[in-house]
Amino acid sequence: MPASLTPEDVRLAVRAVVVHTAEEWPTGPLCRNDGASYPCRLHRWGRRVLETHGLNERQIEALIRHGNPFVHVPFPFTANGPSPARPAGSRPATTGYQAPAGRTGGLPARQQAARVVPPGLRPTAAGRPVTPPVTAPRWPRAS
Repeated sequence: MPASLTPEDVRLAVRAVVVHTAEEWPTGPLCRNDGASYPCRLHRWGRRVLETHGLNERQIEALIRHGNPFVHVPFPFTANGPSPARPAGSRPATTGYQAPAGRTGGLPARQQAARVVPPGLRPTAAGRPVTPPVTAPRWPRAS
């Protein structure tokens, strides 16, 4: 295994552990992809790469249960906690959308914006034709 992992190594390792999962047979668990005894060579390689990348056993099992071989694993992977670029206490306060006044304890209620153009007219840009709405289908209907 290479000394340093690349994002492509991690992407291929996720694909290997998801695609080469165990399938129960009367003779015992076999690899779902190539029929070799489970865990096959590629599944073992994928697990080693993901463990080297910082995922623990529960996280690898969650990837396998998820079943998507193209799921994104961040690179570099930070297991649990904020990234070093933004400490835990520096999260910006978000106001979000305002709810109706009856539910928020006194905020003003939103009103529908006034209609600028009457319903039958459509504004047009200069030089851009607007086709009229189609009233009848342009093809014969199947009967």
